[in-house]
Amino acid sequence: MKGVNFVERIRNTLPARVGVFGIGLAAYWQQFEGLKERLEGYQRYVEDKVRQLGGQVISAGLVDTPEKARMAGDLFGREQVDLVFCYVGTYATSAQVLPTVQRAKAPTVVLNLQPTPALDYPRTDTKEWLANCCACCVPEIANAFVRSGIPFRVVSGLLFEEHGAYAQKAWCEIRDWIKAASVVRSLRNARIGFLGHTYPGMLDMYSDFTQHHAQLGVHIEVLEMCDLVKRVKDANDEEIERKKVEVLETFELADPSLDPIAAPIEPQDLDWSCRIAVGLEKLVQDFALDGLTYYYRGLENEYERVAAGMIVGLSLLTGKGVPCSGEGDLKNCIAMFIMDRLGSGGSYTEFYAMDFIDNFILMGHDGPGHIAISDQKPILRKLKLYHGKAGYGVSVEFKVKTGPVTILAVTQTKDGLLKMLAAQGESLPGPIMGIGNTNSRIKFSLDPSTFVNSWCSQGPTHHCALGVGHHLSSLAKIADLMGLGFRVNCPGSHRAVSYKENCKGKRKGRLLASSCCLRTDEPF
Repeated sequence: MKGVNFVERIRNTLPARVGVFGIGLAAYWQQFEGLKERLEGYQRYVEDKVRQLGGQVISAGLVDTPEKARMAGDLFGREQVDLVFCYVGTYATSAQVLPTVQRAKAPTVVLNLQPTPALDYPRTDTKEWLANCCACCVPEIANAFVRSGIPFRVVSGLLFEEHGAYAQKAWCEIRDWIKAASVVRSLRNARIGFLGHTYPGMLDMYSDFTQHHAQLGVHIEVLEMCDLVKRVKDANDEEIERKKVEVLETFELADPSLDPIAAPIEPQDLDWSCRIAVGLEKLVQDFALDGLTYYYRGLENEYERVAAGMIVGLSLLTGKGVPCSGEGDLKNCIAMFIMDRLGSGGSYTEFYAMDFIDNFILMGHDGPGHIAISDQKPILRKLKLYHGKAGYGVSVEFKVKTGPVTILAVTQTKDGLLKMLAAQGESLPGPIMGIGNTNSRIKFSLDPSTFVNSWCSQGPTHHCALGVGHHLSSLAKIADLMGLGFRVNCPGSHRAVSYKENCKGKRKGRLLASSCCLRTDEPF
């Protein structure tokens, strides 16, 4: 089996800016010599771990008075942190914590990480107990946050990973918070192009650009087909030849399949796809795009011919970190962006068919795929027509790597609020259709009929982003940080609640017996 050629990324995940402050009681320092220095050492360990996990640390040091708490909050505000970690070293009053979070105005996670698995009780003196009593003030802090209307989370466990499962679980949770904050920062700094229009009649995909600006902080750049066509025309022979070399290194050229709409790839077909790929890359560069949503129906004109030849170039861009979603589905471009920035791919996907013999769902789509997660060198296949669309040209065919996978859909409620719907499953080996489309055999914990019924009960769009690996924990935290609803379609695989639940005084996660779908939010 030939491997996938390495695709060099042109867009990457931005590191999260993480504010870290430790807490302790100033009155202890003169009473117990060396205690402060010991706790500061623990905090340095926390900060080093956060850096190792990809966070950019902004440290406010050890906060032991309300005055220092205000200074820490001002620091975090100036630095525009994405996330605040409050490391509880020992007991501290909540008045030393609340001002920091109030002024930082960033999501806060309280780290209740005990340095010792258990105290040697008969031999433990007061100083040693104080160096381990981080759990003492966490309920007090939680109460102050709830009464102040401040959302928060708590991660409890052991500080040092060598102490085993409780430490490893806590640091996995912290890692997912950092990853989530990185994705959110990337999204809030992203520019997504919208080229053309939405596929006529697909009501699930119609999107309000202002809604995306308001709820996600993303910028939507409206583009015209002439923006692309000009750059396609300006592509020179040298640029096209370089692109052809890249395409031939990345893809296999397929012979026609049994499908009567398939045909041999002629030299002029490849030249045209490479010319358009050059134009697309220039479009991304000139408009500083981090993603692209596109569709243009055309009517036997120049624009139709360009739109029909975009698949190869868009697949290259998707593999390089610029997710491209067809049929004008902006919400799915956001889902693809999130999965890509998590490092899992995020290929343009829909439900193709249900297999009731081997209990899987065939999933894929015509158009661009995330070639970086292909299980082998992806195939180029010429199609004499695109089903349901105008034009003809070279298309991309592959299936994603076998093993754990996650699908993510971004949809919206009747009130216009965006929400995320996700599920974990497994990509299976086995034959796929040779029709010039991406398609993969995906098995979920629910049987195909129950899964589809449950998925549809949440009002999804008919597209989703398919990525490798299991990412429900990170996705729940991304939704949390952005204040979006989040639903998991395979009950028992993950439990999540909205970030603001702490302040609502409600327990929102519950299983809907009628749909087998775990509800994890209500409208805020």
